[in-house]
Amino acid sequence: MQDTRAEVARLLERFQFRSGRAVLKVLLCAAIAAAAAFLPDFPGLSESGRSSMAIVILGAGLWITEAIPAFAVALLIIGLQILILGAPGGVLAAPADTKAWETYVHPWASPPMWLFFGGLVLARAAERTAMDQWVAGGVLRLTKGKPGALLPAVMGITFLFSMFMSNTATCAMMLAVLGPALKGLPKDSAIAKSILLGLAFSANLGGMATIIGTPPNAIAAGLLDEAGGITFLRWTLLGLPPALLLSAFIWFLLKLRMGKDVNDLVLSIPTAAAAPDASPKSQEPLLLWQKGLTLGVFFFTIGLWMTGALHGLPTAVISFVPIVVLSMTGVITARDMRSLQWDVLILLAGGLSLGVGIETSGLAAWMGDQMTTISMAPWALTLILCWVAAIASNLMSNTAAANILLPIGLVVAHALGNSVSAASILVPVALSCSVAMALPIATPPNALIYASGRIRSADYLPGGLLAILLAPPLSVFWCRLIG
Repeated sequence: MQDTRAEVARLLERFQFRSGRAVLKVLLCAAIAAAAAFLPDFPGLSESGRSSMAIVILGAGLWITEAIPAFAVALLIIGLQILILGAPGGVLAAPADTKAWETYVHPWASPPMWLFFGGLVLARAAERTAMDQWVAGGVLRLTKGKPGALLPAVMGITFLFSMFMSNTATCAMMLAVLGPALKGLPKDSAIAKSILLGLAFSANLGGMATIIGTPPNAIAAGLLDEAGGITFLRWTLLGLPPALLLSAFIWFLLKLRMGKDVNDLVLSIPTAAAAPDASPKSQEPLLLWQKGLTLGVFFFTIGLWMTGALHGLPTAVISFVPIVVLSMTGVITARDMRSLQWDVLILLAGGLSLGVGIETSGLAAWMGDQMTTISMAPWALTLILCWVAAIASNLMSNTAAANILLPIGLVVAHALGNSVSAASILVPVALSCSVAMALPIATPPNALIYASGRIRSADYLPGGLLAILLAPPLSVFWCRLIG
């Protein structure tokens, strides 16, 4: 009993210590935000603009320090904008207008939110049917266990799946499939390290290629709505080539690390034809027709997304195909709906709402005026933003980094007027948020392979630094070339 009481007391002490530190961080961030926004003299900036600046700085500080969960910061931002900017008498509201606050919650129902929600539903359906494991296992068996062939196979499959699924889920699934092949290798094996690093890096890079691949892409797409929007296919045309080039560079680097005699070794690849059903044990296994339906809906939805120019259906509207069909047929259950990444959706809504606040408060116009005084080429400004995004995403959530930097990119695009397209600035910044691979904590896939015990922190640096160095110029050059 005494041991139990001592353990409870110790846990309470730790909780109080962490809570105390969190409160101090929140208060410090609030003080810095208020001082930075209201103490200096900003000629031409309205009071509402100063309030919006304070909200932006506060949100950035809380995301960087992780004083409270990232999704909670997004909710705080929305709440502060409603309270300060959207209340009667606020920047949008006449004294009698009580509905101005709705401006800051509209992003929750915006097209990018439904598009990303549809992507989450598709990904969950793929997990429930275990089709991802079945396909991955089949492709890996084609390599016959040769590490030289296994590395590009692992990277290619992971890249492809992470275009449409969570990079975390993709990495976890591939680790399960690879487990038997790597089990017999020494702990410090260069082959095992290269394959695991290739897995994590590809899981991060694959998300660059589609709007639904990663949250920063959806945030950028939402901000681009006011500039005419961006289609699923166009994003893929802008994001896929830089992602493939980066993957090729990293594959070459990891191949060199594996050594010259790599194919003298043959790894054990399971011969099972399929993986077990991925449904939780508490749920009924899916029937064969449900698995077939899921596969059909997956390819049908992707096909509609890629051919928007032919049929004219908005990308977000197409997202209702998997949402409606898979939920009505029992592939997606209430339990599955509850298990979706709602915190990520809240983060998206917070980022889009932050962009609305910057625009409506007058802060964007003021920042745009300041940008016009900077004598720097548009591509150089974009490149700097991209490198900041790549570095910041290694130290904080890439979604949080995108929430901070993408609205600034939109301001830069507005300041430059018709000289460049908004997509040629926002898309490279969003893509650069996905190359956080230099640290074990940078992304969930990095953390997952670190937990294997085979990877040291220093192992991430060659590929991670290469991605930080090359991703911004590759993205900026390609997006400006395509326009």
